[in-house]
Amino acid sequence: MMGLNKAALLLSVLASVAQCQGSVRSRIQTDENRRVPPSPFIDTQTTGVTEWTSWFNIDHPGGNGDYERLEAIRFYYRERVCARPTAMEARTTDWVAASDTGEVVHSSLEKGFWCVNKEQPHGRACSNYHVRFQCPPVQSYWTDWSEWGPCTTTACDDVGIQVRQRKCVSTQPTPLLLVPACQGHHSERRECSTPPCTAKWGPWGRWGTCSVTCGGGRRIRRRTCVRSSVTVQCNGRPVEIQKCGKSPCPAKCQHVCTEGRPSEDCSHCVCDSHVLHGEVHSVAGVPVEGAGVTLASQPKVIRARTDAKGQFRIAGVCSSSSTLVNIRRDKFVPITVSTSTNATGMSWVQAVLKSAEKPYIVKHPEDKVRFEGGRVLFCCKATGSPTPDKYYWYHNGTLLDRKVHKYEEDLVLRDLKPEHSGEYYCKASSPAGSIKSTPATLTVTARGTPACNSTPEMHLIRLPLDCVQRGTNSKYYNAGRCPHNKCAGSLDFDTRCRDGAGFCCGVQNMESRIIDCGRYNLPIKAVMQCGCQKCVQPPVLVRGRVISADNGDPLRFGHIYIGKERMGTTGYQGGFTLQITPDTQRLVVNFVDPTEEFIDTPKVFILDKKGGSIYHDVKVMRKQKPIDINAGETNSIDLGEIKGEDPIGQLVIPPNSFHKDNGEIYEGTVKASVTFIDPRNITTAAAAPGDLNFVNDEGDMLPLRTYGMFSVDFRDETNKEILGAGGVQVLLDTQHVKMQEHIPKMKLWSLNPDTGVWEEESDFSYTTRTSGGHGRSKREERTFLIGNMEIRERRLFNLDVPENRRCYVKVRAYMSDKFLPTEQLEGVVITLINLEPKPGYSSNPRAWGRFDSVLTGSNGGCLPAFCDALRPDAYTAYVTAMMGGEELEAAPSSPKMNPNIIGVSQPYLDKIDYQRSDHEDPALKKTAFRINLPKPNQNNLDETNGPIYPYRNLIDCENAPVDANHFRFFRVEKDKYEYNVVPFEESDLTTWTGDYLSWWPNPQEFRACFIKVKIHGQKEVMVRSRNLGGTHRETTGKLYGIRDIRSTRDMREANTSAACVEFKCSGMLFDQAEVDRSLISILPQGNCRRIGTNNLLHEYLIKHPPVTQNNESHAFNMLAPVDPLGHNYGIYTVTDQNPRLAKEIAIGRCFDGTSDGFSREMKSDSGVALTFSCPERKINRESLFQRLQTNPGQTLSQMARDMRESQGLQMQRSSTQVVAYPSEQQSITQNRRFSSTTRRRMSMRTQQRQ
Repeated sequence: MMGLNKAALLLSVLASVAQCQGSVRSRIQTDENRRVPPSPFIDTQTTGVTEWTSWFNIDHPGGNGDYERLEAIRFYYRERVCARPTAMEARTTDWVAASDTGEVVHSSLEKGFWCVNKEQPHGRACSNYHVRFQCPPVQSYWTDWSEWGPCTTTACDDVGIQVRQRKCVSTQPTPLLLVPACQGHHSERRECSTPPCTAKWGPWGRWGTCSVTCGGGRRIRRRTCVRSSVTVQCNGRPVEIQKCGKSPCPAKCQHVCTEGRPSEDCSHCVCDSHVLHGEVHSVAGVPVEGAGVTLASQPKVIRARTDAKGQFRIAGVCSSSSTLVNIRRDKFVPITVSTSTNATGMSWVQAVLKSAEKPYIVKHPEDKVRFEGGRVLFCCKATGSPTPDKYYWYHNGTLLDRKVHKYEEDLVLRDLKPEHSGEYYCKASSPAGSIKSTPATLTVTARGTPACNSTPEMHLIRLPLDCVQRGTNSKYYNAGRCPHNKCAGSLDFDTRCRDGAGFCCGVQNMESRIIDCGRYNLPIKAVMQCGCQKCVQPPVLVRGRVISADNGDPLRFGHIYIGKERMGTTGYQGGFTLQITPDTQRLVVNFVDPTEEFIDTPKVFILDKKGGSIYHDVKVMRKQKPIDINAGETNSIDLGEIKGEDPIGQLVIPPNSFHKDNGEIYEGTVKASVTFIDPRNITTAAAAPGDLNFVNDEGDMLPLRTYGMFSVDFRDETNKEILGAGGVQVLLDTQHVKMQEHIPKMKLWSLNPDTGVWEEESDFSYTTRTSGGHGRSKREERTFLIGNMEIRERRLFNLDVPENRRCYVKVRAYMSDKFLPTEQLEGVVITLINLEPKPGYSSNPRAWGRFDSVLTGSNGGCLPAFCDALRPDAYTAYVTAMMGGEELEAAPSSPKMNPNIIGVSQPYLDKIDYQRSDHEDPALKKTAFRINLPKPNQNNLDETNGPIYPYRNLIDCENAPVDANHFRFFRVEKDKYEYNVVPFEESDLTTWTGDYLSWWPNPQEFRACFIKVKIHGQKEVMVRSRNLGGTHRETTGKLYGIRDIRSTRDMREANTSAACVEFKCSGMLFDQAEVDRSLISILPQGNCRRIGTNNLLHEYLIKHPPVTQNNESHAFNMLAPVDPLGHNYGIYTVTDQNPRLAKEIAIGRCFDGTSDGFSREMKSDSGVALTFSCPERKINRESLFQRLQTNPGQTLSQMARDMRESQGLQMQRSSTQVVAYPSEQQSITQNRRFSSTTRRRMSMRTQQRQ
C-alpha cells in the first residue's frame, strides 16, 4: 500500500513539473524577435513517465507559410491529442529539427507551431514541418470553470451569492487510489448585488382625437410609470392635455360656377350632365391601354382608365373652363394636359405618352488631388425620361447631409482636410429608377508634405543578351521610374468639373550613365528625381473591325452611333477608329447596317485610361431571312433552331396586333424576321449585344445570366415600313432552364441602345401547352414560362435572370512563356464566357450564359464570373486573350498539368480542372482555356490565395502579389528584344519622357519603321538594328536603342527565313525644331554576309545624302529615310496614335510583303530590302581541348600572345561603344589602325573560337 501511495505521489510531482516546464517553453517560443529552437522539447525529468503522440502535418508551406495549429489538429484528430500537452517536438518532413533549419519559427503549447514566409531571411520560404506532442499517460486535472450561476436574490437593491464549479477529470479509468487528487476547490463563491430600485415613465401614447373639428377643442395623451418596486414612484403627471381644432369653422362655399355647381370641397365646379372625352397614344401612335386619368385638383383620385383603343370618359367636367388632367401608366412618362372645348360645348383631351427610360449617368465625378486647406468640385449629371430630379452624394459609402453641404448635381468641398480623402460618388433618381456614378477618389495632401515623392522607385530594365555586367553578372539594370500618380499642382482655377490637363508625378531629372557590358559599354538614362508636373494626355482610341459571326464577312460602310449622334462609318474591310474624350467612363457604341443585312448591335467597350488604343473584334449577327405571315391570324415563330433539338421558346402574335407608326391597325402580309442569339451555340457569345447588366432599384449595376436574346423586324410587305406589335407573348420552354431556382426569377428584358443597359419589360407566369417535333417522336404536354410585351421603339429583347453567385478570376498576360513578373503585358483584352451547366450541375461546354471582358493593367486583370460553393463544376468558363487583334496563347495543360507553368498550385488546380483548348486534340488552337468555377472556401488555406476570389474580395484580387495563384497567357513571339536608352513602357503612354534620345519623340503620334531582311541558311538567326543619332546636333553618334529579332522561317521555301527588324524612324525630335536622320546598322548574328540590297532603296539613299559607307559585308548601314517608303523598297512605315498598334500593323505588312496587307505567315520572296547568306560553318579544325592534348606547350604560348594582343586592342577602343554580337562582327573600320598581319591573326583566332 505504501508503494502505491509513493507511485501516485511521484506521478503527481512529475506531472506538475512537466506542466511548469511547458509553460516556460511557451513563453520563450512566443518571442517573435528571436530565432527559437523549438525542437526537440524533451525534458529528461519526464522521460519514462510521459508518452509522445504520433506525428501531425495538416498544412503545407504554400501561401503565407506553414501553420500546424493545435486547434486544427484537434479538429481533424479529435482525442489523439491530450487536453494539456507538456511538451512539443517539430521537425521538417526531411527529419531536420526545427532548431537546425535556421528559420524563424514560433510555438506555443496552447496554439501549436507556425512559420511565416515573410519573416524568413534572404527571401527563403518555410520548410514543411510536422509536429508531435508529449502527454502524461495518467493525468488528473481540473476542467475549466463553469459560468457564474444566478444571484440568489432577485429583489432590487439587495445582496446575494453567486456560485461556479469545476470537475476533477482523469484521462484514463484508473482505480481511485492510483489517481493523484486534483489540488484546490471544486467550487467558488462570490458576493453579488442587484441594481437599485428605479421608476421611469414610459413613452407618451398617441394623442387622442380632438373634441371638435373646428372652433377650438382639446385632446389628451397618457403615459405609464414603469417601476421595479412598489417602494418607488415616478415624478410628474401621467396625463397631458393640448388645445386643438383652432381653425375657424368654414362658412358656406363662396365658389361661383358659371356652369354646374361647386364640388363638395368647394375646389372646382361640377357639371353632372357633361362628359369629358379623351384619347391616349404612344409616340408611335399606338393606343395606350390601362392608363390612369386624374384631375390635377384631385391627383390621388383616379377618375377613369383608358380602354383597348386608348380612350376614356369622365363625367361631371364642365366645358366652360379649361381643366388640367394627369395621365399615368407604368413604363411611360407621366403627363399633364389641358382640356379643349369646341363651339358645340363638347370637351376632349388628347395625350401622347413617351416611354420612360431609367436614369443614366452622362457625367461622372473625376479623381482629384488637392492640398490641405484648398477646395474641390465634383460634378454629376444624369439623363432619362423623366429627367432625374434628385441627386445624392456619398463619401466612402456614407450619405452626405444635404443641409450641411448644400449640394444638388454638383458637390463643393471647402477648407479640405486629410480626413476628406476617400471615394465620392453620386446617385441620381427619378420616378423611373436610380443610378449610381463610378466613384472618384479625392486625395488631400497634408501641409508640409511634398506633392510627389522625389525618390524614384525601382524599375529594372532587361539588358541585351550579350551584355553581362561585371561583378554582378546581372541581366537587369535599375533605371528608376516615377509613379504616374496625380498630384496637387498649381491650378489656375480649382472648381472645375475637370482639372484640364491636371498634374502628375513625372521625371524631373535624368542622369546619363554607362553600363559596362564586358565587351562593350551601353549608355542609359536613369531617373534621378521625380516632381509634380503637367500630365501627359495621350489620346484615348477605340479601334476594331466589325464582321459577321457566321463567316467573317465585314460590315462595310456601317453607321456608328454613340447615343443618338452618328460618329462615323466602318471601312470597306469593316475597320473603325473612334477617339474618345478622356472623361468617358462607359462607352456604348451602336453599329447599324444601312443595308439591313445585319441586326443593329450595341456594344459596350472597355477603355485604356492610360492612353493609346484598344482593339476590338466586333461580331454581328446576320438577320434571319424574313417569312410571310398574315396579320389577321395568330402567328407563332420559334426561338432557336438547332438541328435535332427543341427550340428554346416561341413568339406568339395575336391576330390584328400589328400597327403602323400612326397607330393604324395593319391588315395584310407582314415580312417578319426574328433573329435569335442561341446560348446553346458558343460561337454566338461574341455577337451578343450590350454587356448583360441591369440597374437595380438602388442604382447598382448588376449582372444578368441569359437564356437567349432575339431581335425582331416586322415590315409592311409593300412599302417596307417598320411595323409595331402589341400584346405579343413570349414562351420559354422550362426544359432548357437547367437550374430550377432560376425559373421563378426569370424576366423579359429589352435593351436601351443608348446606354447599353437591359431594362425590365415583364415577369413570366406558368402555362402548359402541347408541343412536339424538332427531335421529339411525339407530341406531349410541356411547361412554359409566358411573358407579355409590346414591340415599340426597342427591337432587342432578352430572357434573363439576375444571378448573385459571383466571383472574380485573376488572369495575367506575359511577353513570353517564361512568365517573368517584370514582363507582364498591359492593355490585353481578356474575355470570359460563363458556360451553362447540364442537369445535375455538370458542365456543358456548348451553352453559355454570360460574357465579360477586362483590360489587363500592371497587375493583371480580374474578371467577374458566376461560381458555386457546393459543386466545383456547377459553373465553368471559357477564357481568351487578345492584344491588338492578335490572340495570345494560354498556358499548356498537356501532356501533364504543371502548376508552375499554369500558375495555380495543387490541390486547388485539380479542383478547377484547367484544360487548354488543345488538351484533347493537339490540332486545335492554343488560345483559350476552360476551367471550373468553384467558389473558394475561406476556411481552406489552399483556396484563399487565388486565382478565384469571392465577389466581395475584389480589392484582394486587384492587389494580389505576382506570386499568388493566377491564370496565364503569353505572346508566341520568341527571341525578341527591345532596348531604349530613355526607358519607356509602350503599354502606358503616360511614362513618356521628353528627351532628345527618346525613341518616340511625340506622345501624341507614334511612327513605327521596319526593314525586311531575308536570310539564306538552314537555321533562323538573330538580327539586330543599332540605332544612333545621325544628323541632329544633340544626338549625333549617341545611341537611341537596340532591337533584336529572330528571323521567321518561310514555310514555302526551303532553307530561307526573314526578319522584320524595327529601326528608329527619321524625323523631328521632341523639341520639333530640327530633323534627325537616324544612323541605322543592320547586323545579323553568326557567319553572315550581305549578298543583295534592294535597288530602289539603294537608289533612294544615294539621291538623299549624306550616304553612309557600306564596305562591310556582314552588316548594312544607312541614314534612315525621312519619307514613308513602301514595300517596293523593303521599308514599312506606319503612323498611329498608339505605338503597339503602329508596330503590329507594320509587322503584319512586312510579313505579307505589301503596303496594305496583313499576314502572320512570313513571305520571304516579297518586299525585301536586304538579303544575307548565313551558311553553317563546318567543323574542320581541332578544338582547344584537342590542341592542348597534342601540343600543350605551343598552344599555351599562342594563348598568351593572343591575350596580350587582345589587351592592346582593348586599350585602343573608344570608351563608349555598342557592338552587335561577339568579336566576329567587329567593324573593319574600327581595326584599320592595325597591320594586315594583326587583322589576319585576329580573324584566325575568331574562327578558332567559333
